[in-house]
Amino acid sequence: MPCTTLSVRKPLSDERARALVDAVHSALVDALKVPEHDRFVRIVTYAPEHFVVPAGSTEDYTLVEVELFPGRTLDAKRTLYRLLVERLGALGIPATDTRFILREIPPENWGLRGGVAGTDL
Repeated sequence: MPCTTLSVRKPLSDERARALVDAVHSALVDALKVPEHDRFVRIVTYAPEHFVVPAGSTEDYTLVEVELFPGRTLDAKRTLYRLLVERLGALGIPATDTRFILREIPPENWGLRGGVAGTDL
């Protein structure tokens, strides 16, 4: 049950936002075996001057941050990064304009389903 945030540097149409969410979620499903129905994705849009990125990056620069329970293998994470590059690339986002951060948060630090600790689920 990851919690995913996409940070972008320009306003997105509803169609483009859905496409980005679908691309990222499908990579999570395929690489990390997240259940298809377990979708929690936010898109945060910044003005370019409020989201400073490496020189040479385009307005399509996209940061994907995923907070999740620990336990995925390094190979699963590598697969996730590869799939994210492929799927975002299919939407016209260059691989050099992407960055991915995974934060593994212990289950006891998640309050879920009405305030139940993740360790109690």
